[in-house]
Amino acid sequence: MTLTPLGIAAFVLAAIGVVLAIAGLLSLLRLRPLRGLVRLLAGGLLLSLGTLFGALAIGVHGYRALTHEEVAARISVLPLGPQRFAATFRFRDGSVARYELAGDEIYVDAHILKWHPWANMLGLHTSYELARVAGRYVSIDQERAAQRSVHALAPERPIDLFTMRRRQGRLAIMLDAEYGSATFVPADEPKELELRVTTTGLLMREVPAARPAG
Repeated sequence: MTLTPLGIAAFVLAAIGVVLAIAGLLSLLRLRPLRGLVRLLAGGLLLSLGTLFGALAIGVHGYRALTHEEVAARISVLPLGPQRFAATFRFRDGSVARYELAGDEIYVDAHILKWHPWANMLGLHTSYELARVAGRYVSIDQERAAQRSVHALAPERPIDLFTMRRRQGRLAIMLDAEYGSATFVPADEPKELELRVTTTGLLMREVPAARPAG
């Protein structure tokens, strides 16, 4: 993991917190209770902040900063039979993954985190992470009863920041918004798609077939 301003802040706060906590314990042993309690409280507060910033640094690792519209992946769709198709993803980091899906359309969703302006100073900017790909049926009845197919696009992580934000209301002081975005297009014929992420969400655009030279 690259060292970010948020990670540096977490380390510095935790280190100062440990020093203050040790100093507080020594003051208590020297029978200076008021000084000891003040240092212990200050140390505990800084340790808590350091732990929070550390958790944020770990949780945001893997998210991509988003400053403008960008291509998150190229997708090749290939029908395999009635309401069955394969989707091959070529991600920005060069990795490739193939998924077999059931349905009429390809569906992709993502998690998007938008931070308050002051958090930008800690290296936190609007960022996104592709979450999953699934097959989607046009018919509501089939969507309820037919074979379902869904695959995770995001890796397992020790701290799920998207879920953590929903459970920890105190993160609202840093996160302006957290929301999911999804897009889907028909998958009934071979096609090349660009999966794009904008500051307002996901969209898929079909890439025109290259014309033969001459």
